Amino acid sequence: MLLKIVVLMTAEQLESEYVACKGALQSYLLRITASVPDTEDIVQDTYLKAAEKLTTFRGDSSLKTWLFAIATNLAKDNMRARKRWSENVTDIAREAAHEDPNFFREAKHLQNTSPYAQFEIREHIAFCFTCIAKSLPLEQQLSLLLKEVYTFKLEEIAQILRSSLEMIKYYLHTGRTKMIQLFDGRCALVSKKGVCHQCSELNGLYNPKQKFQEEAVKIEMVKAAANSDKEHLLDLRMQILRDIDPFTSPASALQLHHLAFNQRVMENS
Repeated sequence: MLLKIVVLMTAEQLESEYVACKGALQSYLLRITASVPDTEDIVQDTYLKAAEKLTTFRGDSSLKTWLFAIATNLAKDNMRARKRWSENVTDIAREAAHEDPNFFREAKHLQNTSPYAQFEIREHIAFCFTCIAKSLPLEQQLSLLLKEVYTFKLEEIAQILRSSLEMIKYYLHTGRTKMIQLFDGRCALVSKKGVCHQCSELNGLYNPKQKFQEEAVKIEMVKAAANSDKEHLLDLRMQILRDIDPFTSPASALQLHHLAFNQRVMENS
């Protein structure tokens, strides 16, 4: 008869692991909620909930997976009362921005006063992915983020989402398929038929002396567009997300400003 070994976790071990993965938790939650205040609340509540339930941890998963499971459950509660964003969120927000004189005034002020408000095309690609992914059903969005951006294994994602392996595979397949379709029809960076030119428009606004095409071709995704299949291009987009922390990147202040604006627009649409 096999006996299961119960792994007891100390408060010190919890605090150490929480500190180690707090940055990943913050960026993950921001990409779910699109709200800095909500993200900060959920990150704090995750630690409090974990400390409260510490004696229930039995080592069936890693402590990091357990923390992400708690955070995800709190985020799902947060999102339950909110509608999913539209697929054309960038179009809606772009129109609203042009009608709001404060939007560009605030953005230019940030650019002039903050070292973290430089517009970069790679940053906007990550920002765009976050916005469009919020149009997916929540489980598809979460599965994509957990596997492709935060590199959890399928079994860990099943634990985090309290689902089966078969359902996680389904969420990933349908989520990837939908995102590929959306980017194929929208993104003018990799497709001349794309309807979204926000990257070039914003680059022209914030970096008027910078040649957009010269900057764009420095990005691996753009260089690979002519010879790569759509699956690979989606993988390259998610690699950009993995490389960027939306709270500490050189463009974080500007992108968080844009994200907060999009959140207000979608809540009022």
